[in-house]
Order: sequence, then structure tokens, then C-alpha cells
Amino acid sequence: MSSLEKQRNILDFTLSSLTRRKGKNIALVTIYAAVIGLVASVLFFTDSIKQEAALVLRMSPEIIVQRLSAGRYEPIPRAFADSLKEIRGVHAVKPRLWGYYYDQLKGANFTVIASDAPVLESGACSLGNGVAKTMNTIRDGIIPLKTYKGPHVFLKIKSTFSAESDLATADLILVSAEDFRKIFNLPEDYATDLVLTVKNAKELPTIAAKIVELFPDARPILRDEILRTYQALFNWRGGMVVVVLFGGIFSFIVLAWDKATGLSAEEKHEIGILKAVGWETSDVLRMKFWEGAVISLCSFFLGVLLAYIHIFFFGASIFAPVLKGWAVLYPEFILTPFIDFRQLTALFLLTVAPYTIATIIPSWRAATIDPDTIMRS
Repeated sequence: MSSLEKQRNILDFTLSSLTRRKGKNIALVTIYAAVIGLVASVLFFTDSIKQEAALVLRMSPEIIVQRLSAGRYEPIPRAFADSLKEIRGVHAVKPRLWGYYYDQLKGANFTVIASDAPVLESGACSLGNGVAKTMNTIRDGIIPLKTYKGPHVFLKIKSTFSAESDLATADLILVSAEDFRKIFNLPEDYATDLVLTVKNAKELPTIAAKIVELFPDARPILRDEILRTYQALFNWRGGMVVVVLFGGIFSFIVLAWDKATGLSAEEKHEIGILKAVGWETSDVLRMKFWEGAVISLCSFFLGVLLAYIHIFFFGASIFAPVLKGWAVLYPEFILTPFIDFRQLTALFLLTVAPYTIATIIPSWRAATIDPDTIMRS
């Protein structure tokens, strides 16, 4: 008998042995797959949301310059732009108008941005879908915003953003520069911050250092720093979810380890019979190896499949409120499938390999005992 044919026969016997105890094995695979699915769901979601953040931030400004006072940011004089343009390597400087508007009635924060587009005249606005739903507005309706001086500004809703852009626009109110200054009582010669476009991306750290040297009360923020902050934030939240699940994961590890390292009387009797009919110790170990491999591999692939369906077809309904953040306005968006195979490989090695190896140890002990002794026990 060839080695390949021998392995095939051992695998056939292993599968038939598993089907004889199908109730217990199905229950084990179900719990095993559920635990792997929970961990894989966290990995899939955090990796995909970080990828979405990277795509959104790819078009963000290379350098943002804010002004600080007592450690907190305040409006920056537009005159700073003239001095920043003189820095070598700076291609353009543009002032921005944006801020947060808190609606006390709804308990929600909206992002208000002034648009330079001529199509958005004074007295009109464009809304994100999250704002429109929260404010119960309809197209061509009116939205009232209370100004910092007291009176309200009534803006006509000209349009709403598409659902595809919800990740970036769900909480957005786009207004004209004139209306923005009315709402936040911001003088004409001030802006929220300044954005810089540079000629050579390699000079970003040097330009940032020159900005601080020129204006000690300024804080330059690089695009890469924002991206790293988002990645660290989602990594932290993903880690917190895994910690919360650790109790259930640990309980399963104890259960699986007890199952893998302990043989029932029926299994010991089966090994004794196999040894009596001529099986070698190495054959018994191969059989138990295949048994552990089949259970762990089926559980792993089933768990990964369930995690994929949960995240990318059902919108991560279990973890989304925790991993997205706590807010009144939740952006509704479909995650683009993105899988980090390094993390998936690490999950494979931490779940499949230990269980498969653990099944061999008690089998080796039983296979080295005299068959007659095993069958009499």
C-alpha cells in the first residue's frame, strides 16, 4: 500500500469515526466557529473601517494650520495666510470656515461648513442624510439655526447629499460663507483654520517646523498624523471589544482544551481495538491528527465565513455602535471588504494549530499502552 493511499484510508476512517459521534462534534464545531467568528468580526470591521478612513483622508489637506490659545484652538487671522505663502515649498494657502453646531432639542452635533461654490447662495443650505432624518426635514423645506447672538437664521434646504457619501456627510450642513459668519458670529478677517498645499510631500515636516517658528501659537497638523490617530482609535476600540469577549473566549478555550487533551472511555476502547487489529502507534496518531484538523479547520472556515457575512452583508450589527463610536447620528454606509491576511493567519495559528496538536498528546499515551489493558479498562 502506497503512503498516499494509506493516508487516504486513515482519513476515511477518521471521518466515519467523527460521524459516529456527530452530535457532540457538531456542538463543538458550532461553539468553536462562533468564538472564531466573533474575533474575526472585530478584525474585519476594524481593518475595513481603517481602510475607509484612509480613502476619505486621501483627499484631505496636506497641512492644516490652527491657532491655539491656552491650549485650545481659536479662530485664526486670515492675514496669517500671507506670511505662510512666503515659506519655501508652500504652493497655496486657503482659509476654511467650519464648526460644530449643537442642537439642544435633538441632542445632536452637526458639522457646519461654509462653501465657496457660487451655486449655494446666501439663505440656502445642503444637508447630509443624517441631519435630514434627525431634523425631520424634507427637500425645499426650511431649517432654523440659532446664531451665537441669539436670533435664528432660517435656511432653505436646496439639496441633500447622496447616500453613498454618508461616511463623510451624514452630519454635514453646507452653508454660504455669509451665513456661516452669521451663525457663529465670526468676523470677516478671521477663519477657522488655514489649509496648505505643498509642492513636495517630503518637505512636509520641514514646512511644519517653519510654521511653528514663524507663529509660535500655531499648530500644524499633517495628514499622516490624522490617519495615524484614526488607526490608533479603531485599534483601541477593537481591542476593547476583544477584552469584553475574553471571558467567553477563555471559557471556550478551557472547554476545547479539556476535550482535546482527554479521551473518553469509548475513544480509548476504539484505540485498543485498532492496535489489536494491527494499527501502529504512528497510524493512531495520524488518525487523531486528522480528527483534530478536521474539527478545527471546519470551525475556522465556518467562523471566518460567518464573520464575513456579518460585517459585509449585515453591516456589523453586533459591533457597529461600539466600534463606530457613541453618537446620535450614525452614518449608514456599506463597508468595502478588506481583509488583512496577516491577522487572519495569526488567528489561524492561535486557534487551529493548538487544538490540532493538543489532540495528539492523550492519543499517544493511549496508543503506547498494551491493547488488552486498554480494552479491559
